[in-house]
Amino acid sequence: MTNVYATPPGGLPPQTQLTTNRAVFTQAYAVLPHGTMTDIVTSLLPFWEDTRLWVIARPLSGFAETFSQYVVEVAPGGGSDKPELNPDAEGVIFVVGGALTLTLEGTEHPMPTGGYAYLPPGANWQLRNTGEETATFHWVRKAYEYVEGLDVPEAFVTHEDEVEKGAMPDTDGVWRTQRFADPADVRHDMHVNIVTFEPGGAITFPETHVMEHGLYVLEGKAVYLLNEDWVEVEAGDFMWLRAFCPQACYAGGPGRFRYLLYKDVNRHAKLPY
Repeated sequence: MTNVYATPPGGLPPQTQLTTNRAVFTQAYAVLPHGTMTDIVTSLLPFWEDTRLWVIARPLSGFAETFSQYVVEVAPGGGSDKPELNPDAEGVIFVVGGALTLTLEGTEHPMPTGGYAYLPPGANWQLRNTGEETATFHWVRKAYEYVEGLDVPEAFVTHEDEVEKGAMPDTDGVWRTQRFADPADVRHDMHVNIVTFEPGGAITFPETHVMEHGLYVLEGKAVYLLNEDWVEVEAGDFMWLRAFCPQACYAGGPGRFRYLLYKDVNRHAKLPY
């Protein structure tokens, strides 16, 4: 099955468009509607060719501090032979449009839409668009938190169709999560999963926890509780939550509601010295 996912619209709105929209940044959360991801807010990176990106999250003191997230658009022939400049950074790549070729430790891996890769710190990898259409992917990065006595997780490449949609307890399957890394493997200090709600499915209590979140809506729409506010979100929107921000949702239909979810896991809280 090939899923069709939202990607940034790019371009520039007409002068006749109203300025008011759903974009908001608060002390507890931020919402970046898909319409904010235009040409004028793109960025470039060293050693990336024919590539542009939207930086939708970055470590920010006093807000969410553990990760960055990019939506990266690569033209045919583009990509990088030197993509990650930080030897301590781990990453996840998830392809949402077109196809890419990932070369990992010298081995090529085709990555069509729905392709997923975990890249541990220090991994030797390159990424190229060898096709004839623009490719788009999410790149989630985190400084890996080493623990004496624990090995660094191995790299892996998979596809979302190969990962089980595990039903959450007592939900009759209307709320399911695809976990790409084993939740019991404490070598991993971040999880990047896909959460799916069938129409009418819900998180029926305000989740309030230490994990920071990035939630990019892949498809569908919902009403999401963020701190004290109920916010409408739809495909292509991004929600950025600091630790302990209460959250819940109702999937609005008529189709399923899915999002790519980042969270930091399996490490002690950092204490001041």
